[in-house]
Amino acid sequence: MKPINVGLAGIGTVGSGTWEVLSRNQDEIRRRAGRGIEITTVADLDTERARGLVGDRAKVVASAFELLDDPSIDVVVELIGGYGVAKDLVLKAIAAGKHVVTANKALLAVHGSEIFAAAQQRGVIVAFEAAVAGGIPIIKALREGLTANRVEWIAGIINGTTNFILSEMRDKGLPFDQVLAEAQRLGYAEADPTFDIEGVDAAHKATILASIAFGIPVQFDKAYVEGITRLQSEDIRYAEKLGYRIKLLGITRRRQEGGRTLGIELRVHPTLIPASRLIANVEGAMNAVWVKGDAVGHTMYYGKGAGSEPTASAVIADLVDVARAVTVDPDHRVPYLAFQSDALADVPVLPIDEVETAYYLRVRVADEPGVLADITRLLADARISIDAVLQREPAEGENATDLILLTHRSIEGRVQSAIQRIEALPTVLSSVSLIRLEDLN
Repeated sequence: MKPINVGLAGIGTVGSGTWEVLSRNQDEIRRRAGRGIEITTVADLDTERARGLVGDRAKVVASAFELLDDPSIDVVVELIGGYGVAKDLVLKAIAAGKHVVTANKALLAVHGSEIFAAAQQRGVIVAFEAAVAGGIPIIKALREGLTANRVEWIAGIINGTTNFILSEMRDKGLPFDQVLAEAQRLGYAEADPTFDIEGVDAAHKATILASIAFGIPVQFDKAYVEGITRLQSEDIRYAEKLGYRIKLLGITRRRQEGGRTLGIELRVHPTLIPASRLIANVEGAMNAVWVKGDAVGHTMYYGKGAGSEPTASAVIADLVDVARAVTVDPDHRVPYLAFQSDALADVPVLPIDEVETAYYLRVRVADEPGVLADITRLLADARISIDAVLQREPAEGENATDLILLTHRSIEGRVQSAIQRIEALPTVLSSVSLIRLEDLN
């Protein structure tokens, strides 16, 4: 059978890994796909570097748009990244009748609905396993392996940079800035780490997971996004004393009442998790995604969420899927977002004020009688019940201390209103530190 010809747009970290793994495992991949998969053209602005990598085994061009003019190319692999050129390339590739494989989570989280609609109309495949959690096959698990399930929630450590930073802060007791500098030195963090440490990268991925899990359009603009830059080392220490660990989680949950779905939670933020939970023990730059389905119960997917060959593994898996499905009637292929395109649900993504979870609150207070009673009264007035309290004894000569409270589940808006009243107390000496808490049962 005629090989699938691939045009590779971008031969950086992931692109070079894709080239290497596909070359190394060509025979095995052919046996799985039922036909060969060959990268015939590579597009990269640094043509000299690209030629050094591929030699005379593929044509090298400077512009990715040249891939669209070659009628022999069946699939365009987009590894450029970003929203601009990548979007234009993907939409033009679809219009040209070429299948697309991409690792671009930002592009799909923001423009996925437009891209999938265009692909549906043109009858081509858009595959994106590498866009979420690198080499972990979570997209395929949700779209195919768990297709019998009504997904209840997903919680994922889906950014390796922030997980490395939080692991180091916990293990070594170091402040955020110092650990970030070390992460940059080791190559875990970019020179500009904003998308990672502010939670944007994880929110892109969580947006895609939410769409596949619940059959809703991609809606990145509705996600609540909070990074790790405001986390303090003392919060990590207090969490440990209370039996918890702090992870940056991407969480999406179905909110139900009386068997009816009221909305979908879509949020990324630092989260306290019981230390006994498996996901709480995922350390370093590793990723993990925990899924709860009504039939299967809990399943967890663990592995490398980034890197040259782990991500290339997902890219090539998508190419194999394209090779298998290219002759299949478009109406009988696995849908892009797991649900048929005309069956996506018009269920709202809930604003953060309507989210229900438990909370960790740290309050710096004057060491005076009655302070705890005043705070607990304000929480009770807001119908927020307390699960646990930890009060540090002030050091010798100090007249202030930290008061830590864990609440039971409550509505976020109610908690935020209570915090405003707590901060107005004369015995409260600083802003209240709030971290959400999930038991993940």
